[in-house]
Amino acid sequence: MKILVIGSTGQLGWELQRSLLPLGQVIPVDYPEIDLTDHGSILRWIRGEKPDVIINAAAYTAVDMAEKEADLAQEINGVAPGILAEEAYAGNSVFIHFSTDFVFDGKKKDPYLETDIPNPINVYGETKLAGERAIRQVGGEYFIFRTSWLYSTRRDCFVTKVLKWAHTKENLRIVSDQIGSPTWSRTLADTTAQWLVLLKSNDKSWRENHSGIYHLAGNGSVSRFEWAKKILQLDPRRSDQQLVSIQPAQSVEFVSAALRPENSALDCTLFQETFGLFKSDWSASLELALSSFDQL
Repeated sequence: MKILVIGSTGQLGWELQRSLLPLGQVIPVDYPEIDLTDHGSILRWIRGEKPDVIINAAAYTAVDMAEKEADLAQEINGVAPGILAEEAYAGNSVFIHFSTDFVFDGKKKDPYLETDIPNPINVYGETKLAGERAIRQVGGEYFIFRTSWLYSTRRDCFVTKVLKWAHTKENLRIVSDQIGSPTWSRTLADTTAQWLVLLKSNDKSWRENHSGIYHLAGNGSVSRFEWAKKILQLDPRRSDQQLVSIQPAQSVEFVSAALRPENSALDCTLFQETFGLFKSDWSASLELALSSFDQL
């Protein structure tokens, strides 16, 4: 297979390069080599490479900044995915796109299903939902994977921030009224690779019949406060922590430009039952991720 990975230097894109290598020729590309705000740039890459599979792991992910840069976020998250889907359709390519739990408003008490109606409460979520809709309108062999609370051990994220804070601060206050499904980028990348093997073993008709939206995140759910406590517990340099106490807090205590959903946990049953993959619990993945992590 010839696989084009867009957003190759991000948390997920970097892991995808490693996970996809056994499957064929992996072509990694990111900004500025490809500019998702420039339609010509997109067309040159897709038509020039003619990939069998197009994976879009790129996104405008600065949730608070998106409130001020709504047009830029819309170009990258809302418009570009539709163009990529059109090019994939025209070139008979499989198109894989990663979306977000933030398409939901967080008012549901249970984990969200694919059949739940999206209702984003911030610009980031609105633009990601626009991207989903643009892809679905094109059709073809497309797969939209919504994930939640993505993290890695090589890029700045909630996990690395908590570890840094624990080694530099005595007291922490972490919000306890936001619930999600933490997802290790490596687990997500490995699952995508395993799923792609299954996908390519079936014909075009099968792929089109199974196209659509799937939730793909760490199994289970947890508050940010409890997640932070688990991170501290699994810290490979726990003996060096300066932390004295960690206390729960409410979201309203922290000023931010964008609202966050209170509950954005995802139910991944549909993906698991359809494809027989991704059984990893969020806690087990976190333990594995931190078992070999020795940087702060």
